[in-house]
Amino acid sequence: MKKIVALLMAMCMMLALAGCGGNDAKKAAPKEKVKVSLGMLRLTSSAPLFIAMDKGFFTEEGIEIEPQWFDAAHPIAVSTASSKVNVGATGITASLYNMAANGQKLGIVADKGREQKGYSSSALLVTTDNFNKGVKTLKDIKGKRIGITSKGSTFQYMLGRILETQGMSLDDVQIVPLGKLSAVMAALESKQIDGCILNEPNITKVQKAGYGKLVVQVGDLIPYQTSAIFYSPEFMKNKDAATRFMKAYVKACNYYYEAAIEKKDAKKLDEVVNIVAKYVKSPAADIKLGLPYIDKNGKLLASDIDTQIKWYTANKLISGKLEAKDVAITSFQEAATK
Repeated sequence: MKKIVALLMAMCMMLALAGCGGNDAKKAAPKEKVKVSLGMLRLTSSAPLFIAMDKGFFTEEGIEIEPQWFDAAHPIAVSTASSKVNVGATGITASLYNMAANGQKLGIVADKGREQKGYSSSALLVTTDNFNKGVKTLKDIKGKRIGITSKGSTFQYMLGRILETQGMSLDDVQIVPLGKLSAVMAALESKQIDGCILNEPNITKVQKAGYGKLVVQVGDLIPYQTSAIFYSPEFMKNKDAATRFMKAYVKACNYYYEAAIEKKDAKKLDEVVNIVAKYVKSPAADIKLGLPYIDKNGKLLASDIDTQIKWYTANKLISGKLEAKDVAITSFQEAATK
């Protein structure tokens, strides 16, 4: 009887070891390497992407990132919608919604920065001269020249929405489209405009340089999914690669959230700040002053996509019909967080 028991125990051990070996082999199986072209701007809201690139989170998932740097949001949306880049990371603009409304397939798949009360991301600034003359509130900018990148941009949307909180509208200011962020900042410095909407780290840069003063943070007035991760039509077809990309991104969002939002570990915060500073090419001290709110799991504020579409439509910046469900694709983020 003892021999039978011993034999049975030995067999169980062998089966268990075989099972473990099988699991190890499965875990160790190399993932198919996929090259992913990623279009983005050098902004702090791209922090999770920088972290995932720098710490090898994409590499762990078999994703080889080919970064493509842009100067404005619109070209990223166009390149992503046409599958010239696999993934786009930028602001959600009217041009993006217009493409979708006219049949162009593109997925808004994850959070990449939102306006949240208490966090610096986007703001209205005015020239120091105007500020010193008493232009210190939204109502004070009535009739003023306000610089934005382009019509239909996130900057125009934010300006319009925050003006509405004071019973005003875009008709109460002179909008000056200037194309690039650098051009907006240069126009503010040379006083060709009275104020502008900017995002970090540019808000901090302007204030430190002394030619602009902050009037109000956008996030203190409205919740807003300002920027996002987009998938191209072709990349969405490769569900395995698209999910693996998202897993790496979600891991980086977790890392960022713990460091920059929860701030439980000073060393981890400094590490994240230095990573972002390297890619944004700004001093770490500036980056630390303006870290935006990003959801811990990269979850999209999907309800706000509907708000945006309705606002752009009401302001005649979207031609055609579009519903949030046509562009807000949350399945990849949901699969990555299971």
